[in-house]
Amino acid sequence: MPDQEQRFSFSATGLVNALGKFEVIAMTVGKGNGWEFSEECLRASLDLWQGVECFVDHGGWFGGRSVRDLGGVCDSPRWSDDDNGIMLDLQTLGPSGELVSELGRQLLAEEPAPKVGFSADVMFTAKGREVKNILRVLDLSLVFNPARGGAFVRAMNQLNPLSREQTDQGNQFTEVNQMAEETVNVSATSNSGNGGSAAERLQEDAAAIQDLQEQQAQQERLATEAEEARQVRIQMCAYLLESGLNASSLPEPMREHVRTQFEGQVFTAQELNDAIDGARGLVSSLQGSGSVQGPHISNMYSTEDQLQAAVDDMLNAPRDEGNMGLDVARLSGVKELYMMMTGDRNLYGGYYPQHVQLATTADFTGLVKNAMNKIVADTWAQLGAAGYDWWYRVTAQEHFETLNTVTGILVGTVGSLPSVAEGGEYTELKVGDSPETKDFTKYGGYIPLTLELIDRDNTRKLALYPRELAKAGIRKVSSLVAAVFSGNAGVGPTMADTGALFNATAVTTAGGHANLLTTALAAAEWEVVSTAVYSQPMLIANAAGYYGTGDQMALDPRFCLVPRELRLTAMKILYPAWENLADISSENLQRGQMGDVVVVPEWTDATDWAAVIDPALVPGIVVCERFGLLPEIFIAGNELSPAVFMNDEHRIKVRHFVAVLVQDFRPLHKSNV
Repeated sequence: MPDQEQRFSFSATGLVNALGKFEVIAMTVGKGNGWEFSEECLRASLDLWQGVECFVDHGGWFGGRSVRDLGGVCDSPRWSDDDNGIMLDLQTLGPSGELVSELGRQLLAEEPAPKVGFSADVMFTAKGREVKNILRVLDLSLVFNPARGGAFVRAMNQLNPLSREQTDQGNQFTEVNQMAEETVNVSATSNSGNGGSAAERLQEDAAAIQDLQEQQAQQERLATEAEEARQVRIQMCAYLLESGLNASSLPEPMREHVRTQFEGQVFTAQELNDAIDGARGLVSSLQGSGSVQGPHISNMYSTEDQLQAAVDDMLNAPRDEGNMGLDVARLSGVKELYMMMTGDRNLYGGYYPQHVQLATTADFTGLVKNAMNKIVADTWAQLGAAGYDWWYRVTAQEHFETLNTVTGILVGTVGSLPSVAEGGEYTELKVGDSPETKDFTKYGGYIPLTLELIDRDNTRKLALYPRELAKAGIRKVSSLVAAVFSGNAGVGPTMADTGALFNATAVTTAGGHANLLTTALAAAEWEVVSTAVYSQPMLIANAAGYYGTGDQMALDPRFCLVPRELRLTAMKILYPAWENLADISSENLQRGQMGDVVVVPEWTDATDWAAVIDPALVPGIVVCERFGLLPEIFIAGNELSPAVFMNDEHRIKVRHFVAVLVQDFRPLHKSNV
């Protein structure tokens, strides 16, 4: 600092030991790390700086600090007009205290000094890049090239800091002592005639010195007694603080914020109550706006959020939406994560808390499982975009709360409403149903995550596992729906009315569906099929005398299902602009009634095709799920797991409960060429 020499001073005693006490500037008005700190903001945060610990260098993983880096503790926060910032008294202590003390003395004595100073780690709210309120001071670190104005100002008495009056008294004591020494020297060279006068002066000076020493000793005793009384009050306040916070119902981060303000201080019950009430209001505001920001965070994040974001990045999984802006250190691989979370240095497969590097409620298997489920969802979406979600467009999807047999109820229509005479009796209307049933099937398996794979740090292989599981899941559903059309030699499953799903029998007979042809796909044939689907009668009753007597559905098919070989043919029919011939026979038929071409990956017959009505209008096929359409990922692994004990492996299990129910033949039509 420019005025460093003018403000540098030592206490009167001149005592120096390994540790010391310094005045330091913690933070000044201005811009740091892209954030603008105003004087109003800094002045309002003065109380938060009391008791802040000082460390050497910034923290490592997620801000965690080691006691080995502790270099001191700060107190007496106050505003410095000269420096336009926050000034603190820094009492060096701890394993790094001697380093901080010696570096401080050298920085104050040397000119020019290196760019070493203090950097504060704080949480705050901001509007844009302007800091509004500092919420919590995490620590003060002695670093190279600090971001926002932290510096040593002057050294204080290393053993017992003195007040300004005590310092003045000490200076007087030094002057008197020097004067006494001069007097002794003079008396030794004087003649005997002047000896009495010199001796009297010497006695007076010695008495003054003795009196000053006694006063200083008395002040030290009073200071010791006052400090002992203060420590007792601090202990009583500590009990009051913890009991008040436990009864406050505040979230733990905000409790820690209030605890930091009062910990190690003497305060009144009213001051604590006011702070807790203010914290409740702040929590309510933050939960509404989500605006808490700081150098390392864009919202309020927990250690678990930070860990999950790091694991997501390691496995190339998409992050949770709320963690997108979170800046975390990147994990080197699965081995680092495993050792950090389990402490299992010898790869026994257990949990060893004495070796765990980070205290958190999260665990290794839970973090990996969450990331893998997100990879499954992401891969499922990618494969869907590539064509494997074709079944999603032509089926209805429904969630069920139990694994009971699924029953599809097809409710028909009333043929016509009969007239009712005045005062006459209403007759029962005939409403038909055709129940179809399907049992859930459980699909799944597991992939071993061996301790050897962890020790080899094969993170890439671990990241590929969930992608393969997702592919297997979506292809399984795709194959189940495709088999509705291709199974049983191309006629599909047998319905409850005893007829195959696709047959050419007239609908006026039992089991007749009239939804099977044998002609190749062409524009004219698409019109024939569309007419046949449009004319399908709605169900009145599944009984003799009522087969095929309902009104026609009057709905055209929307989707044309084809194998890959017929895709271009279908597109030229349904998308007339793709046809390269001048005479487009289907253009008038399809204008305003455009359908969609759907390629079925599992179909191997190059000539068969099908037509399906939009399931939002008439659902013919229902994909039933119990725990979600996507397969679930589970990880089993601890020292009590048989797989860990017997095989040294964690097991990544995939489970999928699915049922594909065909509940109505009317919206479906097949052509087996």
